[in-house]
Amino acid sequence: MTLGQMLKEESIISTGGQAKWYLRETTVMVNDEPDNRRGRKLYPGDTVAVPDVGLFFIRSKQGE
Repeated sequence: MTLGQMLKEESIISTGGQAKWYLRETTVMVNDEPDNRRGRKLYPGDTVAVPDVGLFFIRSKQGE
């Protein structure tokens, strides 16, 4: 999953095309480091902090 996909899946943005704009305007922290790449790969164990939204923990799919 990419950072842009996660933002869309969590309904932070409504379309994938908004990810670039959103990440340019908002400082999203991935593993306590700022990251504005919508294509940033997220792996189980990663944390994503979105200002005014919350903290997300990436985990593997059920059964994996």
